[in-house]
Amino acid sequence: MENHETGARYGPGMDRSDLGRRATLRRQQLGLTREQVAARAGAAPGYLQFVEEGSAMPDIAFMLRLAHALETSVADLAGGTGELPPGLGMAGTHPEVWELSDDECRARLGTHGVGRVAVTVGGVPGIFPVNYTVAGDLIAYRTAPGSGPAAAAGHETALEVDHIDEAFSQGWSVLVVGTAHLVTDADEARALDERAYTTPWAGEGRDQWIVIRPARITGRRIRVQGGGSSSESRRSRSNG
Repeated sequence: MENHETGARYGPGMDRSDLGRRATLRRQQLGLTREQVAARAGAAPGYLQFVEEGSAMPDIAFMLRLAHALETSVADLAGGTGELPPGLGMAGTHPEVWELSDDECRARLGTHGVGRVAVTVGGVPGIFPVNYTVAGDLIAYRTAPGSGPAAAAGHETALEVDHIDEAFSQGWSVLVVGTAHLVTDADEARALDERAYTTPWAGEGRDQWIVIRPARITGRRIRVQGGGSSSESRRSRSNG
């Protein structure tokens, strides 16, 4: 079946596409409703819902409009940059650096995500990606006993979380510094298991919880004038 408004092809029983997941995530990052994005892209909200939740295959004209509406690129929506490191674009014009407040840092940490923990293993510094969980004032992550991330236990360590907006060459980073501890109490570990949004992306065998009690949380945001119109951009302007 073909949608004559967009040229997209779709059929019954089709699963949700990677395009739909990327479009949904980008819309949520911008703080926009589906209706707002549909209006920007000149499409019906029902069709945008199908793009996000089904397996629509839009033509290039609609993809260009959707990318513009979501303040990103067609390549990013299509996953063409999925295997590449972020930040391949040129620097933006007249960038501004904003110091994030403690509340803004914690808001960006959210309740969970992927961050990088810095540790020293055998006298050699290392940085490891981990799935982290925010538990009250603590940052916790699971890893395998004896692994690189587990070496943080008993030492002061740092965990960094960031977001890069390729479309506008801007983004933010939050740095958490504090002492890491091994979780040995079964009840505490069980409570963290229940709170965690996901199991470690790296797979099974990573059942050892490490918690960081932050002594310092700092963050910065790089913003380009005119880069984006999300609610977050408006909040940053008002905070300045």
